[in-house]
Amino acid sequence: MELNNIIGNKEIKEYLETSIKENNILHSYLFLGTEGIGKRMLAEKFARAILCKENGKDYCTCKSCICFDGNNHPDYSLINREGETIKIEKIREITKKVIEKPIVSERKVYIINDSDKMTKEAQNCLLKTLEEPPEFVTLILISANKNLLLNTIKSRCMKLKFQDISSEELKKFAIEKLQYKDISDNMLKSFGGSIGRAEKLKENNENYRGIEEFTRLLVSKNKLETMQMGKILYDKENIYDILDYLIVCLYSNKEQNIKYLNCIDLVNQCITRLKANSNFDMSIDSLIMKMWEELNEKSSRN
Repeated sequence: MELNNIIGNKEIKEYLETSIKENNILHSYLFLGTEGIGKRMLAEKFARAILCKENGKDYCTCKSCICFDGNNHPDYSLINREGETIKIEKIREITKKVIEKPIVSERKVYIINDSDKMTKEAQNCLLKTLEEPPEFVTLILISANKNLLLNTIKSRCMKLKFQDISSEELKKFAIEKLQYKDISDNMLKSFGGSIGRAEKLKENNENYRGIEEFTRLLVSKNKLETMQMGKILYDKENIYDILDYLIVCLYSNKEQNIKYLNCIDLVNQCITRLKANSNFDMSIDSLIMKMWEELNEKSSRN
């Protein structure tokens, strides 16, 4: 298995590699862990190795691996690539296909991404396949929220619990692979042990640095200056990521002023309003003003 570009979770990688070498492949796995820590990437590498006609050797060019790398392997399916709700009709399609014998490889592999987004009806439909899978089929379920999966689903899978990637590993990866020039402590905390999160934040790295500056200067600017600085928050497309990062920055300043913790409550209230479809600009305007007042006007009266 080619695992050089997947960081963290050494024990799981070793377990899967051993399973391939010893040809000890189970019928169902459940990959559990934080979103964006490499579960799907590892599942895909594992699927490629299971289907490989050369026992999963690195950089293999057998017919199966060529088909897999070309995204046209007849014995492999990745369901729910985009992480949407999975309805019963989709699972019914799978249950019909799993009984068909493999064409290129000795086995067939189905990966269900974000499997916790299956409806209850879809999960119940999948149960029979998990209970009595054809001998040549392997199902890999991926989930960031095991609580949304039925216990009967979880009990029929080999559960592999992925750990968040360490700050040291993630920082090294971000600098060497994602080309971050510098990473602040707030940025590293916001990654949350997730490669996917680090990749996403890279796209708006400058904006996040602006949010750090905005947070730091909240206590030293007047209202008008604060509103001007706060323009960096008016990004409707990425607003929830921005507000999550604002919370990280506010928390990091709590030693400077305990009232920063009260500002976190204000941000959470803003998130609630936005999710209830309140006016976007008015909600952000209100948030900026209330944070400024919390840190300045109330302090001056005390």
